[in-house]
Amino acid sequence: MLRYLTAGESHGEALIGIVEGMPAGVPLTAEVINEQLARRWQGYGRGGRAKIEQDRVHIYSGVRFSKTIGSPIALRIDNAAYHRDRAHWPEVMAVEGTGEGIEKITLPRPGHADLVGAQKYGFDDLRPVIDRASARETAMRVACCTIARQLLRQFGIQIGSHVLRIGQVGYERPEDWQARVEALIAEGAEALARAADRSPVRMLDPELTERAIAHIQETKKQGDSLGGVYEVVVTGVPPGLGSYVHWDRRLDGQLAQAILSIQGQKAVEIGDGIAAASLPGSQVHDPITKENGVFRRRSNHAGGLEGGVTTGMPIIVRGYMKPIPTLIKPLETVDIATGEAQPTRYERSDVTSVPAASVVAEATVAFVIANAFLEKFGGDSLEEIRRRYEAEIGQLSTGLASKLE
Repeated sequence: MLRYLTAGESHGEALIGIVEGMPAGVPLTAEVINEQLARRWQGYGRGGRAKIEQDRVHIYSGVRFSKTIGSPIALRIDNAAYHRDRAHWPEVMAVEGTGEGIEKITLPRPGHADLVGAQKYGFDDLRPVIDRASARETAMRVACCTIARQLLRQFGIQIGSHVLRIGQVGYERPEDWQARVEALIAEGAEALARAADRSPVRMLDPELTERAIAHIQETKKQGDSLGGVYEVVVTGVPPGLGSYVHWDRRLDGQLAQAILSIQGQKAVEIGDGIAAASLPGSQVHDPITKENGVFRRRSNHAGGLEGGVTTGMPIIVRGYMKPIPTLIKPLETVDIATGEAQPTRYERSDVTSVPAASVVAEATVAFVIANAFLEKFGGDSLEEIRRRYEAEIGQLSTGLASKLE
C-alpha cells in the first residue's frame, strides 16, 4: 500500500518527501508535479510568500526514464524564503549551534498550534511549532500525492475541485451549482478543475468571483481574514472500493480524515451530508435501477459512497476551512515567558487561502482513492494492475446482476 512522509520547516532550507509503495511503470516527471504545485499558489488573497516561492520539485530516486521503478520516491522542494527573506533564516533555523542571540517567539497566536505545541514539547520558544505546523508543509504534500494522482489517471479516474464560498460570498443551495458541475464532469473531473482555475478565487460563477474579490479586499482593509467552503469531485471510480467490515477501512472515514488533516480545515461533508440531516429519507437515499444489466443510481445524494464503499457514482467531498488565524489586527494573548497579557505579533500571512486549500484537498483525496484502488486491484507494476483491473471491472458492475438473473 502507498504511504508518504513529509519533513521540513516553513523557513528551513527545504521540504522533503518520501513516497513508498508506488508500483513500477507509472508515468512521472517533475513537470507533472510542478503543474500541481503551481495550482496550489493560485487564489486572490494570498500573502507575500506567494511572491517569493516558485515551487519546483527535484526527484532524487524511484523514477527512471520518466517512469516509476517500484522503489521509494524521494522529493525535495527548496524554500526560496530561506535565503531571500530578510529574517536571517539560515541563522534562525540553523541545524547546529546553541541558538544564542536568536530572538525567542513567546506570544502564541489564537487559532494556531503555537501554545498547544509548546505545551506538548516543552518549548520556551514557539518558532519550532510555528514552522512545522505551517501550511507551507502542504507544498510537499501536494507533490507526494500527485504521484498517486498519476496512478489513478492511468485508469480514467480524475479529480477536480471548485470553491463554493469565501466568507459571506457563495452559493446558498446545492441546486445553485450542481447543474454546472454535472455538465463539466461529464468530461471527467479535471474539466471541473480547469474551469475553476480560470477564476482568481476558483469559483465557477463570474458574478460570485467579483463579489468574493471585493469581499477579500474589504476584509484586508479591516485587518481580518476569511474562511470558506470547497467541493472535491472524483470521477471514473469503479464500485467496490473501500469496505464496510471494519471502521478503519470505511472509505468515507478515510476521506474525512484526509480533509481534516489539512491545516485550517474544521469540518467535512460527503454528498448531501449536512442537508440530509434535516430531510426525510425519501429525499435523501438514491433509488437503484438496472440499465443494460448494470446497477445504477438515479441520483447521487450519497456522494458516491454507501456503507463506506464506492457506488460507481462520482465521489463528492466538501471541506470547510476556518478563517486564517494570523491577523493583521492583533488579538489578545499571553506571553508564555512572562505570563503578561499582550496583543499578538504578526507573522506574514494570507487574507484567505480557500482556493489553495481546495487544490491541496484534491491531492489528499487522490492519495486515499489510490490506496483503496490498490487494495482492490493491486500489483507490483502498472501492467499487472491493468490486467487485474480489466479482468475484474466487468464483474464489479455486472457480476451481481448475472447472479440475480
